[in-house]
Amino acid sequence: MRGCALGLGVAIGLSAPMAAAQGIAPPDGATIAERMARLGADVPGSIWAMQPFLNTDEVTAEDGTVFRLNSMNPYVNAWFVLEIAPPGGSSRYYHLENADRAEWQVSLVQDGGTPAIRVSGTEDEEGEEILCAPWENDGLAEARNTGLPFAPLCEWALFLRNPVTGNRTTREAVAEFLRDNVMFGDSIVNLIKGTFFEDAFMVSSEGLEIEEEVDGVALLGEALLDRAPLMRPYMGFDLVDADGGMQAGSWYEVDGAEGIYASVMQPGMIANEVFQVRGANRLDGVESRADVYLVAFDMAEFTLGYEPGTDHPRLGWSSRPSHRHYEGRGPDGFERADPLVRTGTLNPTFAESVAAIFTGGFKRDHGAWRFGDYATFNYGNHYGFMVDGVILSRLWENLSTLYMTHDGEVVMRTWTEADNSPEVLSTLQFARQNGVPIIENGVPGSRVTSWGGGNWSGSANADLRTLRAGACTRTVEGRQFLIYAYFSTATPSAMARTFQAYQCDYAMLLDMNSQEHTYMALYQRAEEELEAQHLVTGMAEVDARGSNGQRIPRFVSAPDNRDFFYLIRRE
Repeated sequence: MRGCALGLGVAIGLSAPMAAAQGIAPPDGATIAERMARLGADVPGSIWAMQPFLNTDEVTAEDGTVFRLNSMNPYVNAWFVLEIAPPGGSSRYYHLENADRAEWQVSLVQDGGTPAIRVSGTEDEEGEEILCAPWENDGLAEARNTGLPFAPLCEWALFLRNPVTGNRTTREAVAEFLRDNVMFGDSIVNLIKGTFFEDAFMVSSEGLEIEEEVDGVALLGEALLDRAPLMRPYMGFDLVDADGGMQAGSWYEVDGAEGIYASVMQPGMIANEVFQVRGANRLDGVESRADVYLVAFDMAEFTLGYEPGTDHPRLGWSSRPSHRHYEGRGPDGFERADPLVRTGTLNPTFAESVAAIFTGGFKRDHGAWRFGDYATFNYGNHYGFMVDGVILSRLWENLSTLYMTHDGEVVMRTWTEADNSPEVLSTLQFARQNGVPIIENGVPGSRVTSWGGGNWSGSANADLRTLRAGACTRTVEGRQFLIYAYFSTATPSAMARTFQAYQCDYAMLLDMNSQEHTYMALYQRAEEELEAQHLVTGMAEVDARGSNGQRIPRFVSAPDNRDFFYLIRRE
């Protein structure tokens, strides 16, 4: 058994489900059913009412202080809210995050009559246990005063999530913290990962060795183009065998980034057979000549994660729909996630293995319908999202949804009413909705040509052509690829034809209108720094600069107000 300290690290597992050890178990079936009914009501009313799987440990100290540890979703075993309620006083709340949800179980116990948090290993780590009381000796206050978005507690078994803003002081503090404690080989994170948790990242499959021998470039093949000229794009990645340029529609390995591939084309090059499929408008001369950059990730090599920004997407009302209820400040009845804390920053234990990041979806104000039938029901169909098993905004049927399950399965598809069930929701790690399909079952979605019906945004004159980003999934011979696409200017129809040409199974819009909103970067290690390679050079200008003039990678070291997806390399 080990004591409590603001100490150094443990390794982390991203997507494994909770093991049956000494943690907080899910509630019983009757409780879940009752809470699901509340979640499906017109107005759930609070962040607590949105969590059907929430369960709580409670102990009382000798002085009458009540300690409650709320596991927001025991199936995910990631987010906890510690409530400390002194007799006759106001409760204080602290948002805690499990540093290794695959290995650590968290509970509240009486240790010789004194309340304590117990962090215990799973059955595979039997005997490993930490008892700590971070509220003693001003431990919680000390962690909060660090100003870090993730402040370590209990020998790094837990983090206190702190509210932060994206100012220079915070960014530099985070960057310094990562350099001193987390990154580049000599950290305690790696030491413990190599001892207690040396097998935590192992992936075992009889077919895996054969799959690794299949070249990703060969699997992806070539896009369906009628013309494939040699192009010289302004792409910020170093590519293998692309010194003389890139053949349109072909895929190239990113140098030093196994499992990541890049391609370039223009929609006007797409094969006529693609245009013969109905469902999209004709392309104009501008978007036909506009470059599209694509980046493919072999999901056998990566795990996907999602983190909301400090501010966006918000939880209150979008200004767009006129069909609202009047029982709350948002479609779910509230506009703030308190006591949950949104950091807009990558968890520091992922910093050594992060491979790529790209921005998420629309802000809340743009993430609902103003026109068309979807504006008239479900309060305008605000795009929903969930993180670490915690529902922050309800998921609505008919909307494009990118999600991941506990076992690491990444899925992009249209949400259904049947999906809002405990059987489905209990399997989710995260989910993010953004509009309606661009591609569904390999063909253009039914609303690609409808400006208002698809909520595609653009100008008031329905001029849909602008800078856009989107993503799709494609499975080739049982191997899944997640493909990010950057359109220098395009309508939804040009996006649909492009994703068709690349033989995507399903595609959805991400964000649009600026390189800040369509940001995408890959990460590689260079000596003692994390080096970002941006898809286009203008995206580098979005990164903050420290007082020494060096770039501070957005989302990794710099808290941001926008949400983002990140890819963690499997080990």
